[in-house]
This record gives sequence, structure tokens and C-alpha cells, in this order.
Amino acid sequence: MQTSIIPQLRDTPDGEEADRILRACTHCGFCTATCPTYQLLGDERDSPRGRIYLIKQVLEGEAPTQKTQMHLDRCLTCRACETTCPSGVEYAKLADIGRDLVDQQVERPVHERAIRWLLRHIVAYRNRFAFFFRLGHFFKPLLVGPLAPLKQKMPPRRKALAWPKNDNATRTMLVLDGCVQPVAAPNTNAHAARIFSQLGVQLIAPKASGCCGALSQHLSHREEANDFARRNIDAWWPYIEDGAEAIVLTASGCGASVVEYGHMLRNDPAYAEKAARVSELARDLSDILAQEDLSQLGDLGHGRQVAYHPPCTLQNAPQLHDNVAEILAQAGYKLTHVRDSHLCCGSAGTYSILQPTMANQLRENKLASLNAGDPDVIVTANVGCQLHLESAAGVPVRHWIELLEPSAAA
Repeated sequence: MQTSIIPQLRDTPDGEEADRILRACTHCGFCTATCPTYQLLGDERDSPRGRIYLIKQVLEGEAPTQKTQMHLDRCLTCRACETTCPSGVEYAKLADIGRDLVDQQVERPVHERAIRWLLRHIVAYRNRFAFFFRLGHFFKPLLVGPLAPLKQKMPPRRKALAWPKNDNATRTMLVLDGCVQPVAAPNTNAHAARIFSQLGVQLIAPKASGCCGALSQHLSHREEANDFARRNIDAWWPYIEDGAEAIVLTASGCGASVVEYGHMLRNDPAYAEKAARVSELARDLSDILAQEDLSQLGDLGHGRQVAYHPPCTLQNAPQLHDNVAEILAQAGYKLTHVRDSHLCCGSAGTYSILQPTMANQLRENKLASLNAGDPDVIVTANVGCQLHLESAAGVPVRHWIELLEPSAAA
């Protein structure tokens, strides 16, 4: 694709990267076949190809409008389009640049700005989110009438499990706690730590680490996302220098962000080398366990029916490898057939809050596919998907790692 980016952008890091990505696009349209929003709306502007053209126009000097902003907002950043693009267009990187440019030029309504500010300043901070999580449950009985639908947005309280002592561990790995997962699904990392302990691995979650930065990245605050990345790198680096083998990502949404740290901080002389090393060490939980001897865990499933929802981030993000189905089958579970497993469930980080109508339509379609095989439980590999599906599933929705512990598998 030919480009004519305006001079004030052309020689900037964003302009150079956008130009490189745009020139790779041949406008073939293969991406439309896997785009969830295009499948629902049938509007070219709600397809990757259409959004690429909208971004190209802005880069070339055309003034964006609220409609431009709306079509970019509707993108889930699921990256399914990247998997079907024969030219290797890095759409997600271009989308982040495009959203940022449009948001600089198109002022959002006050209520949208307020919601986005709250998401960035509450959800991305573990302790703040925990406070409002408890507060929401305290007032939950009062949510009646028009406020009743808000109850669906509140995940249930879960009692936190104890982490193992790991007195005999001979190996060390790090794990990202993140921001939402420790509060809304506190046992995911605890289950992982207990299983790793059986394998002789000590799993460490440094307290100084926090949000992966994805929330800020997709809300057009990319420098804020870089700050979150720096904070995590600082928290992990002493352990990396001491020989930690890997950074385990138990939420694939966070994993998709952490593997990009090297790219995000490539122009930061103080962090570029460290960030690249962190990206090399970042691996999905299933990818690591697939390399371990899990035979000692035994037959836990006993043929129990499980519907697996592979998150978009685990399917489509570079460097993340999905071995969940194979691990569960090895553990004795029977995986049901799930049609259209490549389509997003509608969670997509903050998308289910900012685009509830689209998110709920996608969730309805996804749950119809997941429940078609009459499963005993639905599992996934990302906390956002877990909470989004759980609110309307009708059957238990859990992180798949829980099924590898005998006490939780029953």
C-alpha cells in the first residue's frame, strides 16, 4: 500500500512504524474472514482493512471524526486478523498508533473520559481495585430495578488458597500477579504455585510487580503502559539475575503485553536491553507445563466433559503457545467440540465495559458454542474471559489450571 504520511509525523517513531506496517498491507481482505466485529456488523469500517484505511487517512492529514473514533473503539484488538494476513501486517501495533492519534484530535464526551479515567486509575491498581471490589459486594443487595444488571458485572468472592512453602524446590520461576486477577480470581496463581511445587519449582510473585500495562496501552496512554512495564522489569530483574528460568503468565491477556515489552521499550536506552530479555523469558503457563513431566498428576479428569475457550491473546499473540487442550486430555478430561473457537468472547480487557452491546452479543454467541457439547465445566486461560463468560454461562467457568489439582478437579 502506498503512503503519504504528513511531514510532522513521517519521521517520528510512530510515523516510521506506521509507514512500515501500512506498506505491508495489500488490501486483500483476507482479514475480514476472522474479524468478530465485521462478522456481526458487516460494515467495512468495522473490519481490519477498513480500520487500516481510516488510520491511513489520519496519518496522511485527514481530520478524524467521532465516527472514526467509534470504529476504532469497536475493535477488540483480538489480533485474529493477523493470523490470516498473508502479508504479515502487524495490525495491533498500527491500531494503538491510530487510536492515540485520533484521541489527540477528537475530544470524547465527559462521561466517556470519566469512565476511562476510572478504569486507568482504579482497575490497573491492585489495592484500589480490591477496595472497590469489596465495596461493590457490600452494596450488592441494594442493586435492584434499573441497577440490577450491575450485579452481573461483579465476579463472586473467592476464598484465597495458601501458597506452598517450597522448602525443597531446586528451580525458580517468576509469575505476574497483575491487577484484577489477584482480587477477582486469587486462586489461579495459587493453583499454579502448588502444581509447580510438585514439579520442584518455586513460583515467586514479587509484590512490587503490578499491572502489565495492557489497559493503558489500549486506552491511548502508551507512555503510562511503558511505566507499568518498567515497574515490572524492576521488580523481576533481581530474580532474573539470580537465575529465574522464566516469567510465567497465567493470564494470557497479560502475557500478550509482557512479550511486547522489548518492542515497547526499544527506544529507551535504560530499559531496552532488560525489556528484550524479559520478553524472551515470558511464557504462557501451558507452554511451560507442556515441557514438564505431568505423569505424577495422574488421571484427574476421569472422562469429565470440558469445553475449552482459548483466549484470543493465547491464540494470536506472538511467542505465546497454547497447549491447554493437550494437557487437559493427558490429565483424563474429555474436550468437547467448540465451533468458531477462533472468535472472541467479547471480554477484550475493558471492552466489555466500554462496548457492552457488542461484548454481550459476542459472549452470547461464544456461550452457545461452548455449551453445545453439554460440558460439566468451561475453562479458559485468561481472567478477563473467565469473568465475562462466568457472568452468563449457566455452568462453572474456571481457569484451566484448577483442573490439575485433585481437590479442585472434583
